[in-house]
Amino acid sequence: MPSRRLPWSAEPNALTVLRGEKLLAGTPILDLTVTNPTRAGIAYPESELLRAIADPALLRYEPTPRGPEAARAAVGALYGVGAERVLLTASTSEAYALLFKMLCDPGDVVLVPQPGYPLFDHLAALEGVSVRPWQLDLDAGWASRIPRSAGGAKALVAVSPNNPTGSCLEPAALDDVARLGIPLISDEVFSDYAFAPLPPPARSRTDIPVFTLGGLSKSAGLPQLKLGWIVATGPGAPQALDRLAAAADAYLSPSAPVLCAAPRLLELAPRIREGIRARLQANLAVLRAVLPESLRAPLGGWSAVLELPAERTDEEWALALLRTDGVLVHPGYFYGFPREAFLVVSLLTPEETFRAGCGRIASRL
Repeated sequence: MPSRRLPWSAEPNALTVLRGEKLLAGTPILDLTVTNPTRAGIAYPESELLRAIADPALLRYEPTPRGPEAARAAVGALYGVGAERVLLTASTSEAYALLFKMLCDPGDVVLVPQPGYPLFDHLAALEGVSVRPWQLDLDAGWASRIPRSAGGAKALVAVSPNNPTGSCLEPAALDDVARLGIPLISDEVFSDYAFAPLPPPARSRTDIPVFTLGGLSKSAGLPQLKLGWIVATGPGAPQALDRLAAAADAYLSPSAPVLCAAPRLLELAPRIREGIRARLQANLAVLRAVLPESLRAPLGGWSAVLELPAERTDEEWALALLRTDGVLVHPGYFYGFPREAFLVVSLLTPEETFRAGCGRIASRL
């Protein structure tokens, strides 16, 4: 019997059903939702990556709850902190799970951004925790509207740049978080992919307990090499890391090969990011040329938001584009947009597919 704690349903949504029907019929689809860099035609230094994970050291298992010091030092160098401020996880999702375990008791609440990535509800529910949205104001350029009171919430989650809006947590918003008096979980997985200067990161504040999240999935375009991290700064960071390590010790999730290879993988990461950035910038240029009035330009990240006429719902737009034009996009309701009609596209999509798909959207409009 399925648990009542799990919020998701096995029932597919209408867009998934229609996509499946078209695939079964052999109908070509221009998929503008591709977010897997290993399936998006990105060039990788393959031989060097393979050498990095062929270290004989991986034949020895030497488990450490926080992760080996060399790997933690390599991550810490990215953020200007020492290895003692870093804890390694198998993914960013696991990092959220550990933080929810540490910061919350069952029944507690965390504040999450809206619009935002829909995974938060699921990750929180798995820990017996509820989520309450805080708003990004779309009419003010996605400005962060931090609530005046925590209302009993135990932490606030921010994704900066946000998925899917590409907006960032502003310095004034950090002042508002500080007044709440609760820890900040700052998910910065997309911070390496900026289209404009980004505001100072949350960890620059010394008056807020900040847990910065990142991982190889985005920073090196290597989602298959499962490694994420938590960087703890601000008041109480050493004690928090001790508690996180106690929880991590029960799982010891990251694998020996990726932990051994992490320093070298992070050395290779800038070269991989260069190819990803070129793809993102090329596709954003297409949107600016083909759909300038629909585009809600992002500051960074892998996604872009299109606002279409509200004569249809975003689901109706997405279904019509797939059914009639063979173009797959994400409807805004997936992310909790506050009104109609928004679509989300992935800037990681192969350029030829992206250009053709955006052309069809423009023709439909």
